Amino acid sequence: MIVDLRSDTVTRPTPAMLAAMTSAEVGDDVYGEDPAVNALEAEAAALFGKEAAVFTPTGSMANQIGLQLLVRPGDELLCDVKSHIVNYEMGAAAALGGISTRTWAAPNGRLDPALIEPLINVPHPYSTTTRAIAVENTHNIGGGTVQPIERLRALRDLADAYDLALHLDGARIWNAHAATGVPLGEYGALFDTVSVCLSKGLGAPVGSLLITDAERAQRARVIRKRLGGGMRQAGFLAAAGRYALANHIDRLAEDHARAQHLARSLEPFGICDAAQVETNIVLLRIPDIAQVAQAAAEQGVKISVLGPDWGRMLTHLDVDDAGIEHAVKVLGTLVS
Repeated sequence: MIVDLRSDTVTRPTPAMLAAMTSAEVGDDVYGEDPAVNALEAEAAALFGKEAAVFTPTGSMANQIGLQLLVRPGDELLCDVKSHIVNYEMGAAAALGGISTRTWAAPNGRLDPALIEPLINVPHPYSTTTRAIAVENTHNIGGGTVQPIERLRALRDLADAYDLALHLDGARIWNAHAATGVPLGEYGALFDTVSVCLSKGLGAPVGSLLITDAERAQRARVIRKRLGGGMRQAGFLAAAGRYALANHIDRLAEDHARAQHLARSLEPFGICDAAQVETNIVLLRIPDIAQVAQAAAEQGVKISVLGPDWGRMLTHLDVDDAGIEHAVKVLGTLVS
C-alpha cells in the first residue's frame, strides 16, 4: 500500500473525470473559442458572484496575474510572512511584476487586520505606495487555517478606508467553504481578484482560475499570454475542472474528517496538535524528520519535510480510511 500524504496535488483523475476529459468539445482558447474553457470560466465566476474568470495552468500564474492587475511596478503589496506568494512563487511578484512586498507576522497564518494598518504607506514622494493586500485562505503553511469571515470583512473595511485593493489566494478556498459553510459568493464579494486552484483538493490534474470583474479579466488575458500561459485546446483540462466543481466540493468534508482522525491518532505521540487541524492539513513536529520520512516512505507512507524538525501531511481524494490507518500504524511505530 502506498499512502501519499505529501500534498493534495498528487491526486489522479477519477474514471468519471477522465471520461469527461476525453469527451470534451474543444477549440482554440487563445482565440476564445474553446467551449469547455468558456463554460468553466463562466461557472467559476458565477460561484463567486463575479463577472468573469480566466483559466490558467497554475495557481502561481493566477496569483501573479491578479497582483499585476492591482499593483503597478514600483508599488507595494502587503501579505503575511508565511504566505505562498512570498515563499513559494520564486520571487515572481518582483521579478515579473516589479512589485515590492512587505509582510506581517501571522501565527498559524491567521489574519489580524490590526497588524496590517500600521504597515500601509499612503502615496508620498519618498516612500513606496501600498496598493493592495493579499490574503491566503485556507493558509497552507499555517496548517490549513481558515480565515474567519469577520476578519475578512474587517480587512475589506480597512482596505476601503485607504483605497486599497484586495487579492485572495484561494488555492484551497474550497476547503474553507466546506469547513465553515460560508458561501463562495460571500468570499468573492470581499475581494477584487480571487485565485482558485482545481488541482489541489478538487482533484483535477491541472489548472487554476483568476476570478474578477470583466474589465480586469480582459487585461488578465493579455498578462497570461505575456507569461506564456496562452493554451490552445485547453478544454480537455477545463473539462476536468468542470467535473471537479460539480462533484468534488462537497466531498472535501471527508478529507477534513480523515485529517482529524489522523491527527487525533498521532497526537499521543507528541508530534502534532489535533486542535490546530481545521481542514485537510496536519502539521508535524518531529526531531530529525527527514530520517522519519525516509523510513516511512520505505513502508509506503509519504510525508512532506518542510524543515529540520517539521513537516506536514495532507488528506485528499486518493487517500481512503484504510490508507489513514496504515499511515497511523507506520508513523506511530517510527516515533514511539
